[in-house]
Amino acid sequence: MTQIPTPKPLLETLRGNRQAVPPLWLMRQAGRYLPEYRALRAEKGGFLDLVNDSEAAAEVTLQPLRRFGFDGSILFSDILVVPNALGQDLWFETGEGPRLAPKIDRATLSSLQPAPERLEPVYGTVRRVKAALDPAVTFLGFAGAPWTVATYMVAGQGSREQAEARRLAYLDPELMTALVDRIVTLTTDYLCAQIEAGVDAVQLFDSWAGSLSPEQFERWVIAPTTRIVEAAKARHPDTPIIGFPKGAGGKLVAYAEATGVDAVGLDETVDPVWANAALPRDLPVQGNLDPLALIAGGETLDRAVDRILAAFADRPHIFNLGHGIQQDTPIAHVEQLVARVRRSQA
Repeated sequence: MTQIPTPKPLLETLRGNRQAVPPLWLMRQAGRYLPEYRALRAEKGGFLDLVNDSEAAAEVTLQPLRRFGFDGSILFSDILVVPNALGQDLWFETGEGPRLAPKIDRATLSSLQPAPERLEPVYGTVRRVKAALDPAVTFLGFAGAPWTVATYMVAGQGSREQAEARRLAYLDPELMTALVDRIVTLTTDYLCAQIEAGVDAVQLFDSWAGSLSPEQFERWVIAPTTRIVEAAKARHPDTPIIGFPKGAGGKLVAYAEATGVDAVGLDETVDPVWANAALPRDLPVQGNLDPLALIAGGETLDRAVDRILAAFADRPHIFNLGHGIQQDTPIAHVEQLVARVRRSQA
């Protein structure tokens, strides 16, 4: 007897099939707002120790599913594993965030020795999660988009307004092109390897896309993303790709039309009514609750949720935040959010 596959509402939405109740997951849903995460982090040591321990990273990935029953599970990792695999050293300074060395210039880029084996723990995490995941849950992999990854590689850390990378893109576009080309190639392989290990869909996080002018956005966001989408689709044509160009604003339409992504993530600054009217009619969208509205809770949260649901009532929609959940978010408010979304159209 042929076994009928278990429906995955989130995956079906990514394929353009609107669900009566929008599927739900949250960016950074596995993380510091959960006491069970904080306990495991304390046991394992530093953040990278956790990321590179496949068993622990799988446990972190699954923790929010046990609490909230989300429709999607996002791989626990970090976008900076890609520059680490390209040959930069990566570490985290307590209270200050990630550091990469050496910073990218012409000499250092040519001297970097790629080490793709550094990504193996991620694939181990994927395999472990896949084996343990409820078959109705969509498993999401991810990577940083080339522009955002490049900003960290050039500055050696997160930087205010991404000034160093933007300056390099204007003054030495040939060097920036060479760097982005390396990121595109490895990111494509990385996403495809995640798919082969078991994820159902992938998301490209372009967290710093909003820092670019329209012309630069076309060159450093749209064009590289298009290349990744085309190459990944050539190898895995049935795996949906979500693009999340945070801060893109009015440039979202060009991004959606040009890149070939299967769905677009919207940050909290995007008016959902505008997005519904402006974006291609059948394109699935994801978002876009303000993480601070989730912290506020109560009637404020209910109103914000209802406005988003109403705006996207006639389009394939995945409910999510407009950016990552913050560490001081009350668990009760996440429970309120889940209940509000799921009773909205049930």
